[in-house]
Amino acid sequence: MTEKGKLLSISAAAKKAGISPESLRYYLMVGLLKPTEVTPSRRRLFDEKSIGRIKLIKKLNDSGYPLRAIRELFLEGRSDLKGSKQ
Repeated sequence: MTEKGKLLSISAAAKKAGISPESLRYYLMVGLLKPTEVTPSRRRLFDEKSIGRIKLIKKLNDSGYPLRAIRELFLEGRSDLKGSKQ
């Protein structure tokens, strides 16, 4: 965690959301979400809202929705995939 207190690394965010770090990296790669913050050293960090979004993606995918369809649903809903301040 950072000095901001509530931002988590990929590993910590994935663990809290109940997925593997590899799955979270894949979600990032295919555009399902973006990190809340990227540090100067390029570390990707996530807040609680992002954790909720990761859990939603997992739940939808576990229910049979392909990741491509989930991404399209999110893109229709809003243009900002960060899951943070808007």
